[in-house]
Amino acid sequence: MSEQLLELTMEPADNKRLARLCGEFDKHLKLIEQHFAVEVSARGNHFNVAGKSKNAENAAKVLTQLYRQTAEEDLDSEHVHMALREAGMTPVEESSTINQVVRTRRKTIRGRGRNQLDYLHNMRTSDLTIGIGPAGTGKTYLAVARAVEALEQEEVRRIILVRPAVEAGERLGFLPGDLSQKIDPYLRPMYDALYEMLGFERVARLVEKHVIEVAPLAFMRGRSLSESFVILDEAQNTSVEQMKMFLTRIGFGSRAVVTGDVTQTDLPRGQESGLNQVIRVLAKVKGVSFTRFNAQDVVRHPLVQAIVEAYAKHDKKD
Repeated sequence: MSEQLLELTMEPADNKRLARLCGEFDKHLKLIEQHFAVEVSARGNHFNVAGKSKNAENAAKVLTQLYRQTAEEDLDSEHVHMALREAGMTPVEESSTINQVVRTRRKTIRGRGRNQLDYLHNMRTSDLTIGIGPAGTGKTYLAVARAVEALEQEEVRRIILVRPAVEAGERLGFLPGDLSQKIDPYLRPMYDALYEMLGFERVARLVEKHVIEVAPLAFMRGRSLSESFVILDEAQNTSVEQMKMFLTRIGFGSRAVVTGDVTQTDLPRGQESGLNQVIRVLAKVKGVSFTRFNAQDVVRHPLVQAIVEAYAKHDKKD
C-alpha cells in the first residue's frame, strides 16, 4: 500500500472548535494517529495527514467528521473513540440514515453503523424487535433511548423494563434486605440508562406514578401490557417457559424489544435459553424483526472489541 499525504482545511476557521478537535495537548490527534498508524500535523485550520493511503483517507474522514461535531458539542476521548469505531464499521448508504437519530429532551442519540441503524429502524416499524449480540454494542442503551422517545412523543403511555434475576433461588436469598433490595442490582443497568435520558428526579417521579416500571421477569406473569414500550434485557438468561410467558404479555398499542447475548448464558448447565429458542421459533413470523450485532459493532472501550473477538476465536477452536 503506497504512502500518501493528505491536506485538509477545516471550514469555517474557528479557534474554539479547532481546540476542541485537537484536544488538550493534542490528545485527540494522538488517538487518531495511534489508531490508523498515521502522522497528523496542524497549523491553524490546516491539517496534514501522512500514512498508508487507506489509513490516511480514513483518518481524514474522522477528522472532518469530528470537526463537524465541534459545532454542536465539546469533544472528549469517548467521542473520538466512537468516531474511530464507526470508521471500522460496515459503510452505510446515505438513504439509510433517515431513522438514525433518537431525540429525547436531555440528549440526542445517533445510531452508528449499519446494524445500529437497522436496529433503530426495526424498533420504529416492528411490534417486536429482537437484538442479539455481544456486550457493548448498544442493544439496551438504544432500546431505552427509543422507549423514552416514544413516551415523550406520546406513542405509548408507559415504559416497562424487565430483566430475569437468574439467581432468584437460595443464593439470592442470602443477600441482605427485602425482595426489592435483593433484585435491585439486576435492574441497575437500566436505571442508569434512564437517568442519562431523563435525569434522576424525573425518573423518580415517573416511577412513583408507575409511568416507568422496572421489574424482574417473574413479576410479569398474569399481566397484559397495553400501550407500553416493553424491554426484556439479558434475555439469554430466560428459560423457554419464561420467554413464552413474556411474549404473550404484549398487549394492544405496545412495542416490545428483547435483547441478549447468546454466548453469555448464566442458566444452569443443560437448560435451553429462551432466547436461543425464540430465534428459531419466530424467525419467519410477520411483525417480528431481528438485528444481529457482532464484535465490529462494539462501541465501548476499544479493548472490549478485542476481548469479544478473542473469545469468539477461542470458541470456534473448541
